Amino acid sequence: MSAVSDRLPTFPWDKLEPYKKTAAAHPDGIVDLSVGTPVDPVPELVQKALIDAADSPGYPTVWGTPALRDAICGWLERRLGAREVTHRHVLPVVGSKELVAWLPTQLGLGPGDRVAYPRLAYPTYEVGARLARAKYETYDDPRDLDPAGLKLLWLNSPSNPTGKVLGKEELTEIVAWARAHGVLVVSDECYLELGWEADPVSVLHPDVNGGSYDGIVVVHSLSKRSNLAGYRAAFIAGDPAVLGPLLEIRKHGGMMTSAPTQAAVVAALGDDAHVHEQRARYAARREALRSALLSHGFRIEHSEASLYLWATRDEPCWTTVAHLADLGILVAPGDFYGPAGDTFVRVALTATDERIAAAVARLR
Repeated sequence: MSAVSDRLPTFPWDKLEPYKKTAAAHPDGIVDLSVGTPVDPVPELVQKALIDAADSPGYPTVWGTPALRDAICGWLERRLGAREVTHRHVLPVVGSKELVAWLPTQLGLGPGDRVAYPRLAYPTYEVGARLARAKYETYDDPRDLDPAGLKLLWLNSPSNPTGKVLGKEELTEIVAWARAHGVLVVSDECYLELGWEADPVSVLHPDVNGGSYDGIVVVHSLSKRSNLAGYRAAFIAGDPAVLGPLLEIRKHGGMMTSAPTQAAVVAALGDDAHVHEQRARYAARREALRSALLSHGFRIEHSEASLYLWATRDEPCWTTVAHLADLGILVAPGDFYGPAGDTFVRVALTATDERIAAAVARLR
């Protein structure tokens, strides 16, 4: 076990604990805008579906129920504009972080293989490569990478942490480049339904992939869109030649979503009203926080989508973290997401209206 754990970096959030204690000592309490965990209620129709499926004594299947696969296929076509999606094109997973961390291993990657991800990125892309003992590297533009030995190319649009959105033309060119070099594209699109100043596009859209899913896979999660982080509900979709072997591997590994959760996902994917309601909550919080941060001397870059504001005072990120902690506000340091973020902080929109109002008052 130590040999495996030794491959991994220090868990980044542990470094934030002293600042969390400082923020928690504020007379009016902490405003935690760091991790980005949902705080609003799980939609009632989703809770009801979970409860109705509570009497599920048998083992669920890794591939999910036909109803779940139908729901995923329907959502992909309705929301993303995908065409001719069948059950062979979809696979439920136990939360997107599990998938990201173990995908390189499950793809059979190892020493000598290369994994690439954005220069500013979710740390688990690197963790997944490390677990597989594969080489890893970052990019500004993936088309500048040496394709030799490059087996897995992670895209992330909208980006965590920056909120940057890749346009349709750029995505189309990246997919074409990857196909020309035999590189698997896996696009993390977990924030796709949270576009503010841009309309994010999926690589499953035919304008991007030319009507073919060859060599592309997308990752989607219900954690943010439906407040289901506690349910561990996500799925991947795309090339059946990739998903088929993954299904077999995951069957052997027992990597199955619980039956009640599967039923809850069916309900969540079939309803758009609760997504619009949640978007409205986040939009209001985003506007309030953005205005307060700007008035406090911050500059905000990108942030046209996702659940975060990528903000800077042009100083070391930990100096900013300490400054905000003194105000009782906890944020994530930008260097959690790579050295290129060392003067930025990531400010999450995931706090109650009351806590957001408290943060705004303190910033002003």
